[in-house]
Amino acid sequence: MTAPVPDTPAGRSVLVTGGNRGIGLAIARALAEAGHRVTVTHRSGEPPEGLAGVLCDVTDPASIDTAFGEVEKSQGPIEVLVSNAGITDDTLLLRMSDDAFTRVLDANLTGSYRVAKRAATGMLRKRWGRMIFISSVVGLSGGAGQANYSSSKAGLVGLARSVARELGSRNITANVIAPGFVDTDMTRALPEPRRAQIIAQVPLRRYADPSEIASAVVFLASEGAGYITGAVLPVDGGLGMGH
Repeated sequence: MTAPVPDTPAGRSVLVTGGNRGIGLAIARALAEAGHRVTVTHRSGEPPEGLAGVLCDVTDPASIDTAFGEVEKSQGPIEVLVSNAGITDDTLLLRMSDDAFTRVLDANLTGSYRVAKRAATGMLRKRWGRMIFISSVVGLSGGAGQANYSSSKAGLVGLARSVARELGSRNITANVIAPGFVDTDMTRALPEPRRAQIIAQVPLRRYADPSEIASAVVFLASEGAGYITGAVLPVDGGLGMGH
């Protein structure tokens, strides 16, 4: 028996973790422009203008449960989850402490597991869902000084593919987007020689605009992506070809 087709392809209930700035904010705005009901999580301060926000720390299960409860009351069970929240703590392997390694994995990988597990309950009831995990090109290629970050982003592939196999029969998909270098405040702060060195590695010879990552998310959240699951979609200008 085929899974039922939802009557409302637009206007889904969406949660974007870490959606208050950078790539996450671009994703949240694009999904809102597509007609969805969007809430972003943030750890402090106020939500971005024009978007609903909820305080949430993805390293704290109780905080996640409270945040999901608030979103469910205001816009219904989460139908589209974009797991974007994450941190970095780069340093060379021999200088990296156990705490620096486990803290990054807890936020980036275990945090994604926590929000996926919480979102799955509502998706299973509706027999429809989209989980989209924001990884990185270095999750596939590795990055010097990023053993913790690269490991956490590589782990998202295994997480998403396991979810895809477990929940696919309930019309729930799970996919990964692997951005390359994106034009954000962080990359703009790099010295010009380093920026030029990075661009020289990218076949398209430019940084991605955050909106280009967001467009990929909007597609994977759509009805048109209903037969795509367990996929890793690079949005990296060709940087990661072969991985």
